[in-house]
Amino acid sequence: MSFSLDPELAAVFAASAGDTPPEPLAPGDWKTWRDSVAAVYPALTSGLDRPDVGHQVFSAATRDGAQIDLHWFTPSGVAGPTAAVVHAHGGGLVAGEVAHFAPFIAQYVAAAGVPFLSVEYRLAPEVAGSTLADDVYTGLTWLIEHAHELGVDAARIAVMGESAGATLAATTAIRARQDGVVLARQILVYPMLDNSDTPLDPHLHAFSADLYTLKNTAWQLVLGDAHTDDAPATIVPARLEDHTGLPPAYLEVGELDAFRDETVAYAQRLWSAGVSAELHVLPGLSHGWDHFAPGISVHAPVHARRVALLKSL
Repeated sequence: MSFSLDPELAAVFAASAGDTPPEPLAPGDWKTWRDSVAAVYPALTSGLDRPDVGHQVFSAATRDGAQIDLHWFTPSGVAGPTAAVVHAHGGGLVAGEVAHFAPFIAQYVAAAGVPFLSVEYRLAPEVAGSTLADDVYTGLTWLIEHAHELGVDAARIAVMGESAGATLAATTAIRARQDGVVLARQILVYPMLDNSDTPLDPHLHAFSADLYTLKNTAWQLVLGDAHTDDAPATIVPARLEDHTGLPPAYLEVGELDAFRDETVAYAQRLWSAGVSAELHVLPGLSHGWDHFAPGISVHAPVHARRVALLKSL
């Protein structure tokens, strides 16, 4: 039996498609993707419940001397010291901002009772190389330095991201291991981990062709001439050779996602290194399904599993 979208997800996509299907994303066209994310996410989140969580914005100096914003979301009525999550949003390394994802973050914070520090990392092509990963790592080191005053147990910090944000969560975990920083967990939701130009599985073209194009465009912008199998693992997690000592992982991806195979491969490498990895491949679901269709039946149990994981930190 061939792949097919979850019927409820297919209905959501059909209702939002309009009469004229969008043009396929052209290779190299990061600007259209960025504009699309900026337009779509406010509409996606307009009807979401918005729990009452605290929100402060701090500033931190980066490795190259810039200043970035760190958004601190806190639950109400929770006494410290607590666990905490350093979060990186999605957007293909070229798009998105914390504000687009804040409603989803607030739901995690309220449901799990765990604060999130979401990093406003800089985007390609305005920056490239290790800068995006450096920015998120800055968020981690800043949180550790300020853990006491924020009521955080520095031994219970996890990293989390969706899509390209999961790329940066994974690189942060790799950097932390190098620096002797022990993390409680890495939570990688449909992560973009591999810069190789392996052709997209033909069975996935109908569901993930634009995502595959974006992935190749993004890596080219970030890596430039280093867009090879020799790219550093602190930028491209799939290039890591030794996974020993990485934090336990939670990985989740739809079976119709262009990032499915690289997610499964990363879990296998973690297992081979003796690292605990919880892997979920979700039937009938494509990339970003939970943001596009939070009302479908499968969302509640998946979201509950993520919340339970956060509570366990």
